[in-house]
Amino acid sequence: MWIIVGLGNPGEEYENTRHNTGRFVLGKFLKTFSFSEPVFNKKYQSLVSEGRVGKESVMVLFPETFMNKSGSSLERLITSNKKAENLVVVHDDLDLPIGKIKISFNRGTGGHRGVLSIVKKIKTEGFVRVRVGISPVTVSGKLKKPKGESSVEKHILGKWKKSEIEILKKTSKKISDALHVLVLEGREIAMSEFN
Repeated sequence: MWIIVGLGNPGEEYENTRHNTGRFVLGKFLKTFSFSEPVFNKKYQSLVSEGRVGKESVMVLFPETFMNKSGSSLERLITSNKKAENLVVVHDDLDLPIGKIKISFNRGTGGHRGVLSIVKKIKTEGFVRVRVGISPVTVSGKLKKPKGESSVEKHILGKWKKSEIEILKKTSKKISDALHVLVLEGREIAMSEFN
């Protein structure tokens, strides 16, 4: 079984914030593949939805623990390195421009606190990450990443602008396609097709 996790913070005040990008884009995936409506699961401290992609069983989790404790949702599910190989974590990434995605496997946390929490709890980096760009770009297309802790925090906890939401909707479609390929054909093919 595949486990796909959309990182973010619970509660209305965090809806449509850049730090909740992982949760936002997986909403499209659930609709595309007719998954069940997410329901709170106490054991996994997450909203959980289940369904199939082709013949593969997939569980989608939206941790309700707040970003810095995301790993608590997975420690009972991912109990071995083998299980971790079928884990996909979808999250926001400041090192990528808005609209860009990058699929990686067995890489460092990139300083992302939600990913760091997962690595600490499941004791491996051997899982797939779908990194979703949230940084603005200049007119010439150069990355305009916020600098300094307070401006980074303001950016990631800020709401998406209307124009950015349109880009994010297109990105969500691309991520749904990428997850489809990943689950059915494996991570190597998904990486070569979507990176």
